[in-house]
Amino acid sequence: MGYVHGGLVVARALKEAGVSHLFTLCGGHIQNIYDGCVEVGIRVVDTRHEQSAAHAADGWAKVTGQPGVCAVTAGPGVTDAVTGVANAHRAGIPMICIGGQGPRLFADMGSLQDMNHVELMRPITKWSVSVPEARRLGEYLQSAFRVATSGVPGPVFLEMPLDLLMDHVDEDDVVTYPKYRTAARPAGDPEYLDAAAELLRKAERPMLICGAQLRWAKNGPQSVARFLDALPMPTFFNSLARGALPRSHPCVFTQVRKKALAEADVVLVFGTPLDFRLGYGREGMPFAPGAKVIQVDLDHAEIGRNRPIEVGIVGDTGLVLDGLTERLEG
Repeated sequence: MGYVHGGLVVARALKEAGVSHLFTLCGGHIQNIYDGCVEVGIRVVDTRHEQSAAHAADGWAKVTGQPGVCAVTAGPGVTDAVTGVANAHRAGIPMICIGGQGPRLFADMGSLQDMNHVELMRPITKWSVSVPEARRLGEYLQSAFRVATSGVPGPVFLEMPLDLLMDHVDEDDVVTYPKYRTAARPAGDPEYLDAAAELLRKAERPMLICGAQLRWAKNGPQSVARFLDALPMPTFFNSLARGALPRSHPCVFTQVRKKALAEADVVLVFGTPLDFRLGYGREGMPFAPGAKVIQVDLDHAEIGRNRPIEVGIVGDTGLVLDGLTERLEG
């Protein structure tokens, strides 16, 4: 079919993934990516600082619900992006950060702005890796999108050496796969959904707390609304879940969460960790003595962290709410 340069391979993979904007600060190590983006119709947004590019990608994901993408040059470009990537990691935001690197031929020889980006980014990403071959640039990007959007979302760092982006490869040799990721979401173990529904039927003063994972849930706002129609209770949203329902909704409260926690006999903690915002789940302050907790999270490791729980469900917040609604209405 002909030969294409690595930057165009990257741009085509981004376009196939639905990317319309690339946030960056122009740098020589990644120049070929810009050329590719112009060719395929991706808008290159040139910021004044790489930190802004990383935060813009993070913000893009929060607003659109689609992974944000930034590209930064080697060395200081990558280090400047660290705070934005770390923020996406802590907040569970799907984001791809592409970092330039010097040519592999001169690795560890003191090439311009050469440093170990992969290890720098490893603690603050779901996956940090250097692409080994130009023909696999698209394949690695597909993997990056799959990792960034699976389970609890988060950022991925892909290092792309300059020689890979400049290399010309036969289009027939470029490795990409159709249908490389799924939109399927875990709906929760039926046995545990049954147990949670039974606990709610017996509850006298239940309350619901929804966190950031509701933003990435399947039909999250609609699922919350249907659940509250079936079983009205005081409901609080934090982080990206804010705005899922209007403040005018009769079940939505904002300023009295501490008081509600002190009185609730069953607390539903959905898609948010039992961290400092919830007093680490401590009994007596802020949770009422003897309160029972139903915790739902996409990350199995979050279930039961910091306090005992009555029912723990690994699943998508929206789908678990739907499962509970069906049981409560049945």
